[in-house]
Amino acid sequence: MAASSAAALPTSDQDQLGVLHEVGSILGSVPDFEQALHRILESLSERLQMRLGTLSLLRGDRELAIEIASGLSQDEIDRGRYKVGEGITGRVVASAKPVIVPRISSEPLFLDRTGARTSDDKSHSSFICVPIQLQGEVVGTLSIDCPWVDDANLHRNVRLLSIVAGMIAQDVASRRRERAELASLHDENLRLQGELKERFHPANIIGNSRAMEEVGEMIGKVAPSDATVLLRGESGTGKELVADALHYHSLRSSRPLVKVHVAALPESLVEAELFGHEEGAFTGATEAREGRFERADGGTLFLDEIGELPPGVQVKLLRVLQSRQVERLGGSAPRHVDVRVVAATHVDLERAVAGGRFREDLFYRLNVFPIYVPPLRERKSDVLLLADTFLERYGRKHGKPMRRISTPAIDMLMSYHWPGNVRELENCIERAVILSMDGVVHGHHLPPTLQTAAASGTNLSGSLEMMMSSYEREILVEALKSTRGNMAKAARALGTTARIFAYRTRKLDIDPREYRS
Repeated sequence: MAASSAAALPTSDQDQLGVLHEVGSILGSVPDFEQALHRILESLSERLQMRLGTLSLLRGDRELAIEIASGLSQDEIDRGRYKVGEGITGRVVASAKPVIVPRISSEPLFLDRTGARTSDDKSHSSFICVPIQLQGEVVGTLSIDCPWVDDANLHRNVRLLSIVAGMIAQDVASRRRERAELASLHDENLRLQGELKERFHPANIIGNSRAMEEVGEMIGKVAPSDATVLLRGESGTGKELVADALHYHSLRSSRPLVKVHVAALPESLVEAELFGHEEGAFTGATEAREGRFERADGGTLFLDEIGELPPGVQVKLLRVLQSRQVERLGGSAPRHVDVRVVAATHVDLERAVAGGRFREDLFYRLNVFPIYVPPLRERKSDVLLLADTFLERYGRKHGKPMRRISTPAIDMLMSYHWPGNVRELENCIERAVILSMDGVVHGHHLPPTLQTAAASGTNLSGSLEMMMSSYEREILVEALKSTRGNMAKAARALGTTARIFAYRTRKLDIDPREYRS
């Protein structure tokens, strides 16, 4: 028995060169790291009569775990963990030297953590473990169980395994870098998810009015559930921000949030975008493509402007909501999807149902948990809070240190009826930031739509002189505010003399002392 085993082992230099040539060929031709190492272990199994073979890598600084194995089950692989210096494998890492155990059963330091060897296996098998080193650092081990023949043959096998370990060291290093990068990406993903949760927390949806407090309370109640939510309100009120908050505070927050702006899609493409299509389903469909429902699987699908959905697509959407299955255009096999739907509309859906433009059964399917997002004119107490937030945001964006909004500009913001809601306010403040040269938003920086008689308090029945005086008064007051009542500094800031500045303030009945602090 021993003689036949010996004949099968690579006893000559030529035999060993054959093994090394095969290992090199595998590394050069098999691009997948795991597949290549499995092939190498299979080759060693044939050449060295190997019964078990493992490649273990360091995870962190102190623990070694089996990465690739031949002859072990997954449970046995999972058990194969050693601290540096622990057992034979741990000692190889600590010493950076190979170890030979002629008979496993006679070595008390051999721990057999995997539990893969029987008593008979241990009595008739030798164990060889060599370090895998990269630039003088041990990064793992390569080990085999093989039949004992004689000590000389074991030493030849150690030399062979050491060379193989050197050949695969670069691939092992790549594997470690890949694992480190994946761990880093995982940590970064968790960090970004945490930031998104914080950014879209209901409390961070700007507004301290009672109306917005109620919206925040409703988000907090429905977000953890899978209930379909219908967001209602005028355009520009922030319905998309509410949808973000619903997703990032749900149990689906780690899964995709996919958004579809229905009104922005051509009617002919809405169905394909939502449900996907197979190759050749229509002209131009050169390849199969998954739809938004499939992309949102496990997460949330936000359907903005749902009231603009074509009647033909409404039927299919209702079917998907009922069955949780989508069927691609040109396909025949339904695909199961696990998607939470959040829809939004500025359309009066009840009127659309009465007029036959929107399916009644679809309306009731969507209207499970309605949330009304109020227009800005119904939450006037939030205007200044929102304006200050946008002032800071766009000051950073455009590299301008913005300090405040002038009193006349505040009056104009508060007097305006805001038909475009929060979106219009945001655009107004960004425009004002761009125009401002002194870090202050003045009334003349706001759009002409806000500078009406009702918005600005200007009496158009008055004379041109009165209107110009009102404008001049604003400029002088803002200069005094900026210089804390110092007339000389205010005059220099406006490019005039202190005498002229004092004359103009007396004429307009402005007391500089009121602005000292």
